[in-house]
Amino acid sequence: MVNRALLPCLLALAALVGALALTVTGGGTLGHRAPLYVWYAADAALFALAVLLLRRVPDCHVVPLVLAGGVAVAAVGLLAPPRTSDDAYRYVWDGRVQAAGISPYAHTPDDPALARLRDPGLWPTDGRCDGWDERLTVAGDCTRINRPAVHTVYPPVAEAWFLVLHPFGGGVRGVQAAGALLAVATTGALLVVRRASRRAALWAWCPGVTVWSVNDAHVDTLGALLLVAGLGCVAARRPGNGRSGRRTVNGGALIGAAVAVKLLPGLALPGALARRPLREVVVLLAGTLGAFALSYLPYVAASGVGVLGYLPGYLREEGYEQGHLDRFGLLAPFLPAASLPWAAGAVVAGVALRVLRRGDPARPWSGALLVTGTALLVVAPAYPWYGLLVVALVALDGRWEWLAVPAAGQYLYLAGGYQAQQAAYGVALACVVVGPAVRWAAGRRAPRTPGTPAGNRMPERSTPV
Repeated sequence: MVNRALLPCLLALAALVGALALTVTGGGTLGHRAPLYVWYAADAALFALAVLLLRRVPDCHVVPLVLAGGVAVAAVGLLAPPRTSDDAYRYVWDGRVQAAGISPYAHTPDDPALARLRDPGLWPTDGRCDGWDERLTVAGDCTRINRPAVHTVYPPVAEAWFLVLHPFGGGVRGVQAAGALLAVATTGALLVVRRASRRAALWAWCPGVTVWSVNDAHVDTLGALLLVAGLGCVAARRPGNGRSGRRTVNGGALIGAAVAVKLLPGLALPGALARRPLREVVVLLAGTLGAFALSYLPYVAASGVGVLGYLPGYLREEGYEQGHLDRFGLLAPFLPAASLPWAAGAVVAGVALRVLRRGDPARPWSGALLVTGTALLVVAPAYPWYGLLVVALVALDGRWEWLAVPAAGQYLYLAGGYQAQQAAYGVALACVVVGPAVRWAAGRRAPRTPGTPAGNRMPERSTPV
C-alpha cells in the first residue's frame, strides 16, 4: 500500500516528468519560442510542488524517490534532438577533429583542411539550410556548428571529454546520453557528499537538468559534477586525520578540473578556501592550479597560445568588453558605462573577501553559492546553463531562492534585450533578498514528521556566511 504522504509527491513528480516530455518533444524550439514560455512556467510550478511535497515523504522513501525521479527527469531530455541550443554540435565536431589527430584549437570548422571530416549530421546537404540550428558558411556550405568561422572556445578538460565521447557514436545523441549520465551522477554525488537527500531533489528534479544538461547537452554539467565532488572532498577533511591532506589535494584537483571545463567553477574557490589554515590553503591551491595547468599542457604543446581559442572574441561578442558592453544590467542605471566592469568586479571581490574571512570551512558550498550567485547576478549572462553550477550548489546548501538566478538567465535567453535583462535579474535579486525571511518563516511553521530530525526537513535554515 502506498504511503499517504508518498502518493501526492509521486503524482506531482509524474506530472513534472510528463510536462517535461511534452516540453522537449513539442514545446517549441529556439526558432519558435512562444510556446516555451508557457511550458517552462508549467515545468517550474510542478517542480516546486513536487519538492514541497517531498518534505512530507517518510525518510525511508526519500533516496529511492529522488534517484528514480532524477533518472526520469534526465531521461526525458533524450526524447528529441537539441531544441534550444546548438552547442552540442560543436562538441561532436571538436571530438571528431581530435580523434583524427588534430588539435581542436588549430582550425576553424569551415577550414577546407578539415573538409574530409564533414558528414550530413553536422553539414546538411539537403540544400535548404533553413532550420533554426543551421547556417551558411562564407563558402556557402550549410552547417549546424555554431560560429563555424572561429576557433573553439572550450578549455582542455571539456575538449578531453568531447574526445572521450567520440567513440560512442560520434553524434549529438551520444552527447545527450552522456549529459544524462552526468546529471544522474551529480545526483549521486550530492547524496554522498551532503547526506541531505531531500535537498538533492533541487538538482535531480530541476527542469533545467532536462533542458540544459540533457536535451541541449551542455558540458557545464561535467563542471558541476567535478565541483560537487571537489567541495565534498574539501569539506570531508578531519583535523588530525592522516588522510585529510590527501582529501584536500584531491578536492583541489577536482576543482581545478572543473575550472578547466568552463572557467566559471573558479568562483567557488573562496568558499573552499574560507578560514582554513595557511598550510591547507597552499595545498588546496596547489592541487587546483596543478590540475588546471596539467590539463592545458598537451594542448599548449600542440597549439601554443592558440589554446585561448575564441575566448577574447567571445567576451567581446557577448558584451563583456569595454566599448561593447551589453551586460551588468543591475548596475547600469546607477553607474557610467565605463565603470561597469570595474564595479561588478569590486562587488564580486567584496563578497569573495567576506566569504574568505567568515565562511564555514565545513560548508564550503555555502560560500561558493554566495560568490557564484552574486557574480551571475551582477554580470547578468544570457545563457541559463551557466546557472547549472548554482543549481548544484543550491542542492548542497539548501538556499532555494538562488534558483531565481538561472531562471532569470532562461527568461533573458528567450526574450533578449537590455530591458528583459534588467527585469529578469531584478526579480532574481529580489528573490535572493527576500528568500531568507521566507525560508525562516516557512521553517517556523513547518510541522515535523514524528521521528524526523529538523535537519532533514526542507527547506532548511542555512548557516549564514
